[in-house]
Amino acid sequence: MRVTEIFHSIQGESSYAGQPCVFVRLTGCPLRCTWCDSAYTFSGGADLTIDEVLDKVRAYGCPLVEVTGGEPLHQPETFALVARLCDAGYEVLVETSGAIDTAPLDRRAHVILDVKCPGSGMAERMHWENLDRLTRQDEAKFVIRDRADVWA
Repeated sequence: MRVTEIFHSIQGESSYAGQPCVFVRLTGCPLRCTWCDSAYTFSGGADLTIDEVLDKVRAYGCPLVEVTGGEPLHQPETFALVARLCDAGYEVLVETSGAIDTAPLDRRAHVILDVKCPGSGMAERMHWENLDRLTRQDEAKFVIRDRADVWA
């Protein structure tokens, strides 16, 4: 799989804000949101096997892992990575744009769904069925540009 970076930091978003977390930031995204803060992930990165990713995550000794991007679900191997992280006992967050079907994700993982409002320029790319799959452990995130996003 193509990986932009793996690093240890403090979770800055979601109900996990403030907790130490290992971030696995995957390369690539099919969207081009107007306010993207990770455009550097659109290309580049390094090819790593799932085992290599697991080794790098394990080295940090942190029980919370977020798989993010770009758009992590753009890479089919992500589904196997998430399952392997869950099998290894990690609490796994998957931050996704919502444009790709989340149904194949291991249900032990916590989905953080970035709902694409009109101001993103990508609302038409949302896979709206993903909202129906959210459970009590999952979260939805809305980036609001203006009133049109609130009243859309």
